[in-house]
Amino acid sequence: MSQASQARPAALATGLICAAQFVLQLDFSIVNVALNTIQRELNMAPAELQWIVTGYALTFGSLLLAGGRLADLVGRRRLLVIGLVLFAVASLACGLARWPVMLIVSRMVQGAAAALASPAALSLLTTASPEGPARNRALALWQAATAGGATTGIIAGGLLTQYLGWRAVFLVNPPLIALMLTLVPRLPAGPAAGGGKVGMRGAALVTAAIAALIYGLTQGQQHGFSSPASVAALVAAAALALAFIYSERTGAAPMLPPSLLAVPARRAAIAAMLLIGAVLAGYVYFLSLYLQKVHHFSPVQTGLGLLPATTTVVLMSTLVTRRLLTRFGARRVLLAGLVIMTGGQLWLTQISRTSSYAAGVLPGILLTALSIGLSLPAASVAITTGVHGRDQGIAGAMFTTGQQVGAAVGLAILATVAAARTASAGGDVVPGYRLSFLAAAGMGALGVVIVALVRSPVRAREPEHVTVPAEPARE
Repeated sequence: MSQASQARPAALATGLICAAQFVLQLDFSIVNVALNTIQRELNMAPAELQWIVTGYALTFGSLLLAGGRLADLVGRRRLLVIGLVLFAVASLACGLARWPVMLIVSRMVQGAAAALASPAALSLLTTASPEGPARNRALALWQAATAGGATTGIIAGGLLTQYLGWRAVFLVNPPLIALMLTLVPRLPAGPAAGGGKVGMRGAALVTAAIAALIYGLTQGQQHGFSSPASVAALVAAAALALAFIYSERTGAAPMLPPSLLAVPARRAAIAAMLLIGAVLAGYVYFLSLYLQKVHHFSPVQTGLGLLPATTTVVLMSTLVTRRLLTRFGARRVLLAGLVIMTGGQLWLTQISRTSSYAAGVLPGILLTALSIGLSLPAASVAITTGVHGRDQGIAGAMFTTGQQVGAAVGLAILATVAAARTASAGGDVVPGYRLSFLAAAGMGALGVVIVALVRSPVRAREPEHVTVPAEPARE
């Protein structure tokens, strides 16, 4: 087979998977702009409204690891199809919702569907691209699709809500997914692990632990961390996490293969991913509030104000980072990204009510976006390099889970810090925003220390110690 013919399936896989990631990330952000309109037209109480966002984040973040393991065991292409179909059906239900409970339940189903599709897509990407320059390029494009979907969601959400109504932000998904599904059969149908087990006890424990953590942090952010619901959920999260660790160490079929966490460089990359997720969530959240509350930007103007960030991430990921990864390795690129991220957050600590967008905000946006374009592809390479093909699904899920859990924990911490500073400043929100950026800079600096202390690179893939059945199960 010629080199060109071998490259075509990988190129198709990369394009299709990046499109799927774009849609999933688009839906994560597109709904935020429509919340006020949804509340008015469905007569939703504020406590119900927040569950449109929280319900999606809860099921998505908590089910990612289970989805990644299922992708390895039942087949990645098969699980990608299941996840996309379920996501399209749930999107249709959201767009047709007549009652708040119908919308909230449909959003939770959307999150669960995304948790099936996302790790399956990422593992298809990594298995279709061999380690080295080809995978570096594929993962850089995947991160560019993530960034593009996030910002496009903010802009598209404002336009769709304003001109077509809030239901359009959900009804845009089914036709896009239908188009992608027509191309899925052309993806390589790699082997399923077949003989393995999901590890139901471990999957249930880690899913419940992450769900309790996200719920407890959300309740704490909204009602105070001394509220009974927040305290009970966080205590339950800690207890469930300890039970999961014990189950993994003593069970016959651990959900997380021990080899995945045996490499110090991979552990450092996962820790860095948690911190990057925290900084990224807080940075977008507080910048959006600052632009709207202080500069009085409209939602569409806010999205346009963040557009330079998307452009920078896309260009950096696709044109620069993949080459830097090949030349310098994931650890050095990740370290550089974290250093620049810290600098970008420090720049934003200088904002005031009189700061202009061009001089006060844009440099911080560009520095942080530059760091994201470096650090996210580098972290994904560090986490997935050297992983057996049969474990690529769970490895990809670890990367995405790290980002989601980091975002939930980081945003709760940063929002609490900002609220306390705003209260002490007599209700002035700007000092609170500045302190949140300072705390985010501290998280970036912690990531620098963690990655710098690990000298050993991620090893090349270890040999597969697995007995291959005579007729391997295929999708």
